[in-house]
Amino acid sequence: MPYLDSLRVFVRVVELGSITAGGRDLRMTPAVASKRIKELERRLNVRLFNRTTRKLTPTEIGHAFYEHARQVVQSLEDAEAAVSNFSLQPRGAVQVTAPLGVGKRIIAPLIPDFVDLYPEVSVRLRLSDRKVDILEDGLDVAFFVGRPPDSNLKLRKIIDTPRVLCAAPAYLERFGTPRTPSELQRHNCLLLRYPRSPEWFWTLATKDGPLKVEVSGSYDSDDGDVLTDWALAGRGIINKPRFDIAHHLARGTLVEVMQDAPPEPALFGCLYPHRRLQDSKVRLLIDYVLDRCRELPIISS
Repeated sequence: MPYLDSLRVFVRVVELGSITAGGRDLRMTPAVASKRIKELERRLNVRLFNRTTRKLTPTEIGHAFYEHARQVVQSLEDAEAAVSNFSLQPRGAVQVTAPLGVGKRIIAPLIPDFVDLYPEVSVRLRLSDRKVDILEDGLDVAFFVGRPPDSNLKLRKIIDTPRVLCAAPAYLERFGTPRTPSELQRHNCLLLRYPRSPEWFWTLATKDGPLKVEVSGSYDSDDGDVLTDWALAGRGIINKPRFDIAHHLARGTLVEVMQDAPPEPALFGCLYPHRRLQDSKVRLLIDYVLDRCRELPIISS
């Protein structure tokens, strides 16, 4: 189905903004993806993109064609999903995203066993601590830790996982150990931030109920593992899910602080478009990951 393949490439190139990214997402080289676009333009006898050395943007015709092409590709995927529900062996790709920490330490290790169970399913895992647009990015399921965004997506809760505040012994020796929320405000807090990031305060679980504490510091990053590295280097205090830094706590390279007023637990769950659950491979992956995650003591302890 070369024409449908070209449509798929065109849709992903528009959505991801480049032929390289669109091709990579579909497991194609840039050369093959570019060839598919040129074949489509020749078939339609129109120019679908304006090309410069730095930017690729859809033409007016390209924008109009995208809306129809996206519907065709989605209808085909829905049809394939409906057929797969009657098949004993689900097949095809599942697009998954997760934050870096939970993705590396919890989700990624589960994927090989799932693929062993369903060898005709491929899982494409994208890890990022930034917010993603599930529908725009063509994702099937997004795992998250924290407060889910307001949306029309379906939410499946896995568990409320404990969070901790911690720092390296060297930092605490130099700057002291905070024991109250007001003392915490005088410390260098390492924050997960990016454009439109909500992290400008930490919510602590005190004996009088939840307390929002404004925090600040000399460092912030959109990569949670970078924050952990800075904390290990003695640069400040981090707010992390316990499972994410449990090995550092066990070794003593990070020390928990504010144990009488820890951060509120974070919701660990996943989001997905309602129609995606019609696809058996997506439903099987979600059920598999949720069941396995609930068996892991590191998440709830």
